[in-house]
Amino acid sequence: MRLALIAATLLIFLHTAPSSAQASQPDAPTPFAQAQDLAAKGRLDQALAALDTLAAQTPEQPGVERLRGIIFYQQDKFPEAVAAFTKAEAQDPADRESIEMHGVILFRQGRSPEAIPLLERAHAAVAQANIDPQYVLGLCYADVKRYDDARHAFAAQYGFEPDSAEAHLLAARLFLRREFVAESAVEARKALEINPSLPLAHQLLGEAELAKGDTAAAIRELEAERKLNPLSGVLYDRLGDAYLRNEQYPEAQQALNRALLLEPNATAPYILLGQTFLKLKQPIQALHYLDRAAKMDPANYITHNLLGQAYKATGQLAEANQEFKMVVELQHSQKTPAAGR
Repeated sequence: MRLALIAATLLIFLHTAPSSAQASQPDAPTPFAQAQDLAAKGRLDQALAALDTLAAQTPEQPGVERLRGIIFYQQDKFPEAVAAFTKAEAQDPADRESIEMHGVILFRQGRSPEAIPLLERAHAAVAQANIDPQYVLGLCYADVKRYDDARHAFAAQYGFEPDSAEAHLLAARLFLRREFVAESAVEARKALEINPSLPLAHQLLGEAELAKGDTAAAIRELEAERKLNPLSGVLYDRLGDAYLRNEQYPEAQQALNRALLLEPNATAPYILLGQTFLKLKQPIQALHYLDRAAKMDPANYITHNLLGQAYKATGQLAEANQEFKMVVELQHSQKTPAAGR
């Protein structure tokens, strides 16, 4: 999301059509245009130096503080960015980009209640000019437990009616991503009340049940989804995971084989199949799938841990120790360990 916001804002701001004064001198770009060009090329320190000179002028040229704020944001210098955007807002109360980026920074600092008024102002100034603020605004609403408002913001981003089945399902998906499991399940059930045949709603409920550790309920929901959506590789991946956790290994194997046929480039089914064959005490079969997963995603420590178990089960102790050593190295080198899916 952060990269999308940066890219969207820079594309809007850095490539804004020049003013008539600039257009009349195509061979002699203004100092501000030069700063914009430096920023667009990633030469941020040079751009800031140019902007510092412009900021010292009286009156200060419009747009200077906004660009300074954007550069500070890219450099993760949030206090400096907030100061620049605040100054830009004071110079031009209708500066939507500065208002919006100010709100985004507050959200990233965990200050959702303070971010909400800014993001609401940005949306009101230029309705639907940028979808990213709607998403961030929805997350802020969710953080302060304004779940209906969050759903309405998400729905606006996608052009859904605010209380439609699709809006409830979208909110359920985004709530689950934020680990609001109970709220996600409530939204998914409301979606099904409105449209019992809506694809992905049962799947999302199944994922919520998996997150709560209720594998039996997860299987029921995922099997219900299979009747509505029988050609989804992701569905069979989730179903295989649920069967594996429920110790129904033959069913897990069947579901994951179906997932592989539909999604041959996804690593998760290979990893889960390897885990399933280890449970079935078939380590040779497990090695086949885990080796494929490791080649697809060499940095996934989960795969290497399972590979170590498989090698150990087949008596290949040197290979097993090498895999376990790699697990430790990967865990130390990655701030966020790679996930299985």
